[in-house]
This record gives sequence, structure tokens and C-alpha cells, in this order.
Amino acid sequence: MEDTSNFNRRRQAIAKSNSRKINNHPVRDKCTDFNMEEGDSEMWNNFSNNFRQVQSVLDRNRLLIQQVNENHQLRTHDSMVQNVNLIQELNGNISQVSSIYSDFNTDFTNMIHQRKNDV
Repeated sequence: MEDTSNFNRRRQAIAKSNSRKINNHPVRDKCTDFNMEEGDSEMWNNFSNNFRQVQSVLDRNRLLIQQVNENHQLRTHDSMVQNVNLIQELNGNISQVSSIYSDFNTDFTNMIHQRKNDV
């Protein structure tokens, strides 16, 4: 929840800084004009959800790494076998995070291009 409020504050600060005035007339930068329009709220919510999903996977990875380290210190056959499975899960999670960031990049790029075309 705190991450979302920080995200929303940052978004508002960007919108405010993008709306400057010269001689009491607003000046807009075409490349960075992110006014809230219909659909923007949904887009920002999707970005926020993606970041939460990534954080969840990274938190899981932290726990997996701790377990791998504990198993490694035991140096028993069973703990080493268990580490193989844990490391495979870590690799899958890293792929998942990479995929989420790739999707985020694509969505963000499409949004920028759409904004540019709308101007």
C-alpha cells in the first residue's frame, strides 16, 4: 500500500512539474505531458500491479537464497539435492521478473508513442 501511495505522489509531482507557466500561460512539453486522461488510471494501476508482482517474486527469491545458504552450510546430501530444486526455482523467478519488466517496457513505450501520435 505504501508503494502505491509513493507511486501516486511521484506521478502527481511529474504532472505538476510538466505544467509550467510563462507570463501566466501554461507551457506544455509535448514529450512529457502526462495529464490524467481516460484509461491513464488503469494504465498506472497496471504498472503499479506489475511492480508489486516483481517485489513479491524478489521477496521470495530472498527467502530461497537464505535457504540455499543454510543448506550449503549443512553440507549433507539431502540439503545439496534440495538446493538444486531451490536454485531451479530461483532461475524461474528471475525469468519471470525479466518477463514482467519486458512487458512493462513494451507497455510504457507504446503509451509514449500513443501520446506522441495524439499530440
